[in-house]
Amino acid sequence: MKTALLLSTYNWPEALELILKSIQIQTQAPDELVIADDGSTTETKDLIDTFRTQVSYPVNHIWHEDNGFQKSIILNKAVAAINADYIIQVDGDCILHNKFVADHIAFAKANQYLYGSRVNIKEEFAQSIVSEGKINFNLRSKQIKNKMRTIHSPVLSNFFKPQQKISKKLRGCNVSYWRSDFIAANGYNEDMTGWGKEDSEFILRLVNAGIKGRRLRYRGIVFHIWHKISSKQRLSINEDIQQETIAMNKTSCENGVNKYL
Repeated sequence: MKTALLLSTYNWPEALELILKSIQIQTQAPDELVIADDGSTTETKDLIDTFRTQVSYPVNHIWHEDNGFQKSIILNKAVAAINADYIIQVDGDCILHNKFVADHIAFAKANQYLYGSRVNIKEEFAQSIVSEGKINFNLRSKQIKNKMRTIHSPVLSNFFKPQQKISKKLRGCNVSYWRSDFIAANGYNEDMTGWGKEDSEFILRLVNAGIKGRRLRYRGIVFHIWHKISSKQRLSINEDIQQETIAMNKTSCENGVNKYL
């Protein structure tokens, strides 16, 4: 099984540098890193170009022009360029636990997607985390909320079983799935622009197709750097699209990844 780490980013190179630093110390490296860039400036490109020289696996930077929040579109373009069988998806504001990739790979199974834990870094420490380059946290770290979520325990994680429903704990910044399942669902719905619901709507289509979700509690941990939330101007529109997916039991969308394949 070949694994791709899919990382979405937009114009925050200071945070991206931390995330890339956490990727370098993974106990198990991905077979490829694909960065889905929603229109960042050349500062981000330069950072990625430097990182590419520091790792042994391919690093593919997929970029399009900045035309507002178009995460669904850039993620579809990125997945179309992926060669791996299995995709682990994270956001460019989430520092990875050093066993993050290994945890997702360990639980990858057919007809299943995974979602892991997100530990929140407090607002008052967000700037210092970035400036100091801090990427390691534990139960005693003063910079974080949700301290119990920092516990990494393979034994405790075994108590969580796959479920045929979407969880309120799911976050698009920490999910993994088979590329073939992504393609069957036609990927992200590009009718959904602006912040909100694009991740859960995609996962709902997987669930409607009979794919179960397993929570990686006590494993698959990320540390989310606080930042201001993007505009919620289109949130109600995206919610309506998601409700239609639920009501019609949709397993695919019309405006998706197929145009890039």
